[in-house]
Amino acid sequence: MFAHFDFGEIVRSLPYLFYTGMTFTLLLTALATFIGIVVGTLLALMRLSGISFLTVPAAAYVNLMRSVPFVLMIFWFYFLVPYIGQWVTFSAQPLQVGAFASSLVTFSLFEAAFFCEIMRAGIQSIPRGQVAAAQALGMTYPMVMGYVVLPQAFRNMVPVLLTQTIVLFQDTSLVYVISVTDFLGAASKVAERDGRLVEMYTFAACVYFVISFAASRAVQVLQRRTAIIR
Repeated sequence: MFAHFDFGEIVRSLPYLFYTGMTFTLLLTALATFIGIVVGTLLALMRLSGISFLTVPAAAYVNLMRSVPFVLMIFWFYFLVPYIGQWVTFSAQPLQVGAFASSLVTFSLFEAAFFCEIMRAGIQSIPRGQVAAAQALGMTYPMVMGYVVLPQAFRNMVPVLLTQTIVLFQDTSLVYVISVTDFLGAASKVAERDGRLVEMYTFAACVYFVISFAASRAVQVLQRRTAIIR
C-alpha cells in the first residue's frame, strides 16, 4: 500500500491544506469555543437558579443536544437556519446563511450543552460558605456570581474546558458532510483530484494526532501546575 507513497504530493498541497483548510478549522474551533462557553455558562446559571421556568428549559436543551447525533445536528441546522432567519426577519425567501455561519451556529449551540455541564460542576465546586459570606456583605446575586463564584469556577475548570476544546477541534472535521473546506475537507479534495487517497488521509490523520496530542500534553502540564498552586 505504501510502495508508491508520494511525499511530494503532500509538500505541494501544504499551502492549500493549511492556509485554506487549517485556517477554517482553527477559526471555527476558536469562535465555537468562545460562544459555547458564554452560552454554556448562562445555561449553567439557569440550571442552578432554582427557578422552574429557567431550570426546565435549560435542562431540556442540554439533554436534547447531548442525546442527538452531532452529524444530524449539522444537517438540521444547515437546512433549518435559513428558514429561522426568514421567520425572524419576515423575509419572503429563506436567508442565504452560508456554510460557515451554519457550521458556527451548530457547533456553538451543540458545544454549549457540554460546556454547561462543565461550568455547572465548576460552580458547584465552590464552597457554599463563600457565597453565604458574600451575601452577608450585602452583595447581590449577580455580584456574587461575577466576583466570587465564576472566577474561581473558570479557574477550576480550565483543564476540562481545554480538553473539551480539543474534542471540538477534532469534531470540526464533520463539516465535510455539508461540503465545507476544513482541513480534512481540503485533504479530501486533493485526494480525489489527484487520486492520492493514502497520502492525503494519512497526512491529515498525522496532523490531527500531533496537534491533539500536543494540546493534551499541555493541558496535563497546566493541570499539574494548578494542582500545585492549590
